Amino acid sequence: MEHFIWNINPNILELGPLQLRWYGLLFVGSFFLGLMILQWIYKRENRDPAVLDNLLIYVMVGAVLGSRLMHCLAYEPEFYLANPLEILKVWKGGLASHGGLLGVLLALYIFARRYQESYMWLLSRVAIPGALTAAFVRFGNLFNSEILGLPSDKPWAIIFQKVDMIPRHPVQLYEAFSYLLLVVILVTIYRKSTPLFATKILPGIFLTYMFIMRFMLEYTKTRQADYTTDLPFTTGQMLSIPFILVGIVWIVWALSTKKDSKKA
Repeated sequence: MEHFIWNINPNILELGPLQLRWYGLLFVGSFFLGLMILQWIYKRENRDPAVLDNLLIYVMVGAVLGSRLMHCLAYEPEFYLANPLEILKVWKGGLASHGGLLGVLLALYIFARRYQESYMWLLSRVAIPGALTAAFVRFGNLFNSEILGLPSDKPWAIIFQKVDMIPRHPVQLYEAFSYLLLVVILVTIYRKSTPLFATKILPGIFLTYMFIMRFMLEYTKTRQADYTTDLPFTTGQMLSIPFILVGIVWIVWALSTKKDSKKA
């Protein structure tokens, strides 16, 4: 059986030591698409979109710092602690979604306090572009030929020629398309719900769906951490479990107060 061979140059443009990479373009591009989504939301709810430029900066900084530090310290601590300057080279790839979420949560809290916005309202609305960014990051991983799947004989398996000639699960695409589906789910719920119920339910849907998918798809990935444990779960799965539990509790709470939300 012949499999599709992936051998794309991760660099779009090289000017001496400077490189423009697909990963960086997709990552930054997702924030600007997310900004357009938030502009639509702000206008739909009669809010002033003038603050969104500042919000974009807060979210980008929080996402990059959180996801990069989590990747370096949770997945490859020995390498990055021995080579701390490598932590700054974000363009090479290596962002952990768990840390990115924590960074965004903190950034949104700081933003809400400074601009006197509702923190819960922000969380629920930013969940939509957040899912989009998660998808684009996985497309970036595809261009970098990283976060590889396990060997597979499925007809849709891909050979990442820059790594080896073994057909593998295209787990980057599995995740990316599952997160794009999450965008559709969140937008649908947002449009069909009252503003108050959307504020309550969207973060729970985001956490539960995203990290259940992340947990399940870990079974098709090669291990990312450069260390091993005696536990039956990967590092990504262990980091996902708390988010799943919080998401489930959040959904139960939102549904239990749905009658009150209908009055809004």
